[in-house]
This record gives sequence, C-alpha cells and structure tokens, in this order.
Amino acid sequence: VQLQASGGGLVQAGNSLRLSCAASGRTFSTYSVGWFRQTPGNEREFVAGIDETGLTTYDRYFVKGRFTISRDNAKNTVYLQMNSLKPEDTAVYICAANPTWRYIRVVRKYDYWGQGTLVTVSS
Repeated sequence: VQLQASGGGLVQAGNSLRLSCAASGRTFSTYSVGWFRQTPGNEREFVAGIDETGLTTYDRYFVKGRFTISRDNAKNTVYLQMNSLKPEDTAVYICAANPTWRYIRVVRKYDYWGQGTLVTVSS
C-alpha cells in the first residue's frame, strides 16, 4: 500500500481545510487509517483514526468537534475535514495505514506511511 497526503496549505485561523489521503493497492480497504501531525523537534502526534469499514472513528480531544475523519473505500481515499483551525494546528499532517484498529494510536503498529502535507494556520 502506498499513501499520498494532499490538501494542505496556508489558511487564516477560523477557516477550514480538507486533507486527502489517497492510497494505491487492493488491500487498502482492509486497513484502519490514522492521521498524525508533526512539528519540528517534536514527536509524531496521533490526531484521528478510522477503521477499515469507516463506521468507527476516534478523535483526540484537541480536535474533537473541529476535525472529522471519513473514508471512501471505492476511491481508496481517507479524508480529514478540519474546521475552526487554530495556529496551534500548524504542522505536517501524515496519513498511515494500520492493520489493527485496536492499535490505532500506536505509531509502531503502522505498516505504511505517506509523505505528509503541510498545514499552516496564521493568526
């Protein structure tokens, strides 16, 4: 499975962006997918995850009510809708595929990682 994140950019605080994670490979629909973010000098931080069916999601507290993760397995794509963006959301956002929903928050349990897309939120 190969993953490519896109949709990042520069936005003002309070605005929205939608990130996409496009996957290649016929087994993508069997993987749970997580979005992480990373800033310079810091570890990768789990943001949100979705199981292989799209029926179960999990959001970290700091994005709850603002970010929504979804997927379209027919298009091999996972989305992260980001609303009410804050300057502290500025980071490189990275999508990754995990074979086991139970470990959705565990970085070392992911099999495949995309390259990331930069989101910059100005105040």
